[in-house]
Amino acid sequence: MVAAVEAAAEQVVAQLREDCATPAARLDGVAAAMEEEMRAGLREEGGSKIKMIVSYVDNLPNGSEEGLFYALDLGGTNFRVLRVQLAGKDKRVVKRDSREVSIPPHLMSGSAAELFGFIASAVAKYVADEGVNRALNGKQRELGFTFSFPVRQTSITSGTLIKWTKAFAVDDAVGEDVVAELQMAMEKEGVDMRVAALINDTVGTLAAGSYNDEDAVIGVILGTGSNAAYVEKASDIPKLEGELPKSGKMVINTEWGNFSSSCLPITEYDQALDEESLNPGEQIFEKLISGLYLGEIVRRVLLKIATQCSIFGDVSRTKLTTHFNLRTPDISAMHHDETPDLRIVAEKLAGHLKIANTTLETRKMVVEICDIVTRRSARLAAAGIVGIMRKIGRATPGNNSRTVIAIDGGLFEHYAKFRQCLESTLAELLGEEASKSVSVKLTKDGSGLGAALIAAAHSQYAK
Repeated sequence: MVAAVEAAAEQVVAQLREDCATPAARLDGVAAAMEEEMRAGLREEGGSKIKMIVSYVDNLPNGSEEGLFYALDLGGTNFRVLRVQLAGKDKRVVKRDSREVSIPPHLMSGSAAELFGFIASAVAKYVADEGVNRALNGKQRELGFTFSFPVRQTSITSGTLIKWTKAFAVDDAVGEDVVAELQMAMEKEGVDMRVAALINDTVGTLAAGSYNDEDAVIGVILGTGSNAAYVEKASDIPKLEGELPKSGKMVINTEWGNFSSSCLPITEYDQALDEESLNPGEQIFEKLISGLYLGEIVRRVLLKIATQCSIFGDVSRTKLTTHFNLRTPDISAMHHDETPDLRIVAEKLAGHLKIANTTLETRKMVVEICDIVTRRSARLAAAGIVGIMRKIGRATPGNNSRTVIAIDGGLFEHYAKFRQCLESTLAELLGEEASKSVSVKLTKDGSGLGAALIAAAHSQYAK
């Protein structure tokens, strides 16, 4: 009986292992498909599953920036106001501080004037609390605005809101220029501050990476969600209208989360998760690799095993049917469990899923499932990065250019086995020679520090 139960569970795991397999040949196909979609998205609007948004950031910070700059990071129920003092090549970031403010729920479904008025009021108080600031030397304050909602950007300082997400429903702001709304609200509050740049957090991550290392050309978010931005030749963007920037470069926000391809290893669990999601058929790549979904995929695998055999006891007595009851930090803790009896695995199963009295063999199986799902995620993320590197000519053995990839997000920062797998997969796909010139760097707070740095790089006083 015990042998039959174990065989049924192993059959599910074996099928998962096969369906999640990412051999180098398959990843090569993913990278090629990513490059192809990127080219299509650069040719024309709507030409690709990934948007390839022109950020209008044509100058990244390089460490020479000086002065006092601000950032506003709006992406959820809280927003941050930051102040960053920069002192050029010698001292870099001298000082930075920030304040977090909660948005009252009624303002999240009120009017644009009320929402932006509240934000501007918080900015005004923040500026007032700093007192007379001699560092400005009579110059107008300048701010980088990280706005983590879908916008149609038309310049470095303008973008119209396409739609709200994350529980916001300020209807009269849709179709309006969010920079103009903020600028008008700050003027009403008597704040003499210019919005020097409108960005998203991925572009900010690239900027923060570039500030610390001028060879940073790709920025990636690997956290709850996932996205990538990179530096493209302006002449290689057919859809870019008007005069090309003097720098000859342009940062592209790929929005790669919406990438999908027949090359991707998709399981029955991924299909069910997608069908039951709020956006079925969309964000397929993100649903395979980002931190929001990894724990949920593992839970679905465990539920399948529980319906096939009695290894976890009576399913109705567990919480295996509760969606998103297992989070990525939980599977990371289980995956990294090095105790002899896998005590942490037992605690997580009991605490989150109400599964008690598991055998050591069962706990080992759970760790293997975490490994299979996480390895697929890390290897696919690496393939996406290689696709970008191929597009900009950084993935060939003869290329001697040093390539720095700036990465932010909890999945990369806190999940050591994910990070190790991503880095080893990059080396595997690029080959020994090409991978020697590639460096992956954790780059934190692109949405805050990165926004202030882009404001500095696009300052009206920049030399």
